[in-house]
Amino acid sequence: MQDIFDLIGRILLSFIFFFEAYDYFAFEQLNRRAMTIYGITWNQDFLLYGAIFLLLFGGLMVLLGYRMRLGAIMLLIYWVPLTFIVHDFWEEVPGTEDYRLQSLFFMKNLAIMGGLLLAATHVSGRYRLRRLFATTRVRG
Repeated sequence: MQDIFDLIGRILLSFIFFFEAYDYFAFEQLNRRAMTIYGITWNQDFLLYGAIFLLLFGGLMVLLGYRMRLGAIMLLIYWVPLTFIVHDFWEEVPGTEDYRLQSLFFMKNLAIMGGLLLAATHVSGRYRLRRLFATTRVRG
């Protein structure tokens, strides 16, 4: 049962990163405008496509359980700065809708960071890519 829960957890954790990578690609101009609003004007192409790379490959590594520690670190490299730049609820007026919404998003991202830290220190279970390759016998 533990191996199945491990697989389901990796699937659920990785989906948010795939969705975010899709969003960055599909709505590239909107994301560039958002970057400008948040004061991120240095080399936007590099940062945007770098984020897509980290999200896709980090998410894939976590999903497949292959080099999961590296994948989790790649995702944290993206996720930590994003959380503190975009969801800065402490800049909002307490008690307002923006304060409430940004603080919820900030806490959600903290929970995702916790999941990534667990993934970085965890060896994935039976259902992982490396184990599949190690147990598959090819006859020639």
